[in-house]
Amino acid sequence: MRGAMRISRGVLHLCLAGLSAPATLAVAATVTQTMAAQRLPSSAVSFVILEADTDRVVTSHNADTPRSPASTIKTVTTFAALDLLGPAYTWQTRAYLQGPDLILQGGGDPYMTLERWWSFVQGLRMQGLKSISGDIVIDNSAFSPPKEDPSAFDGRPNRSYNVLPDALMVNFQSIEFKLFADPETRQVQVLISPAPVNLNVENRIHFATGRCSGSAGRVDFQVASPQWDRVVFSGSLSSQCAQRTFARILLQPATYAFGTFVRLWRESGGEFNGKLRIEAAPAGVKPLFAFDSLSLGEIVRLTNKHSSNLMARHLLLTLGKERYGEPASEEKGSAAIAEWSRARGLDLSAVDLDNGSGLSRSTHISVLQMAKILNAAYHSRFAPEYMASFPLAGLDGTLRSRMKNSPAGSVRLKTGHLDGVSGIAGYVTTAAGKTYIVVSLVNHARADFGAAEPVHEALVNSLLKVEPSSGPDAPSPRAPR
Repeated sequence: MRGAMRISRGVLHLCLAGLSAPATLAVAATVTQTMAAQRLPSSAVSFVILEADTDRVVTSHNADTPRSPASTIKTVTTFAALDLLGPAYTWQTRAYLQGPDLILQGGGDPYMTLERWWSFVQGLRMQGLKSISGDIVIDNSAFSPPKEDPSAFDGRPNRSYNVLPDALMVNFQSIEFKLFADPETRQVQVLISPAPVNLNVENRIHFATGRCSGSAGRVDFQVASPQWDRVVFSGSLSSQCAQRTFARILLQPATYAFGTFVRLWRESGGEFNGKLRIEAAPAGVKPLFAFDSLSLGEIVRLTNKHSSNLMARHLLLTLGKERYGEPASEEKGSAAIAEWSRARGLDLSAVDLDNGSGLSRSTHISVLQMAKILNAAYHSRFAPEYMASFPLAGLDGTLRSRMKNSPAGSVRLKTGHLDGVSGIAGYVTTAAGKTYIVVSLVNHARADFGAAEPVHEALVNSLLKVEPSSGPDAPSPRAPR
């Protein structure tokens, strides 16, 4: 183990030769000491720092080693989408009348939240539609994602990060539950939002008295049907227990869209007594109503700030659809990015994007390949939109609680984490106005215990201290969580 833990100061020193001697020693010592203190072997760590204005590699370590990047791979997917489609690109969700039936056709909108779905319903009502005398037909044929087992990744199929893409994805297929014991009625209330008409919730929770401990605070939740359309709550809950809130993915994409649409439609005064059918809209039918998504620029910002796996997957599928036609597939999306990278002179050979989100065990890329993507983005026509999508250290997104002592706006990083994987990728701007590209990936079991974050932060903090050489040092980042 001692041999594995040894880190070559000589390698780091040579890589840093472009900086001043004090800066070289500072970065080398900081990174070396941090890796050793966190008991991370040299072979498990890769990082690179590029000077954005000159494209010069300032320092690197295992820069060409393929690594699992976790969610940092979203930096590739989102830049490709911006560069190929432009920030003003939008998706459309359409409604058609075909005889007595209403057809709802998904176009791949990655952010059809419940509020926007309500606006879609209101838009239909404004067209003068009051009653649907036939069926509601869901057309989600624009996407053809692979048949996946949502439990395959970690055995938790109903968790929000495991939601699978669909051309008519509504509200991330999510149901929020709130549980509390009401001392006045001596009943346990289960509130749900939204409340699809086709979701059956059975509340078998007993009201308990006394302290919130042991059996008086134990509630079980079970998804009780293969279609995820029936859930059962059981156990006991005391009125002294705090309100509990959690969200789960339920129903299926088409049944969720149907159930929430019918609920909103009836609440708006519309009439409907038919059933759900899933089939493609006939060719040539004229839309009754079309609803635009947020712009792609806004979608990219939400994707990177909040590390949305679903939205990144929708971007990959959309790239495939726009380049090679419907139905969209991951293979088409990956081929579109590969073609784009070659045209741009970017080396993505041997890179495996898989689904484009990073929620994958097969995705791999080197830190140097990712840094060159970030460098191309920095010099691109849509650099402002792209860089503004990254979380700001200590301020928002997935960096809200990290590196809080960094100068405001100086650190913009996409983060990534899976079991045994931790990474950062983005931009650091010094007090002198010089911007560096930083990519750091750690693939090691100790990443699950917070060992990687100090390495990432040591790189960032060393950069902030390196430049300006004659000015005041930047504040040190706060210790990681």
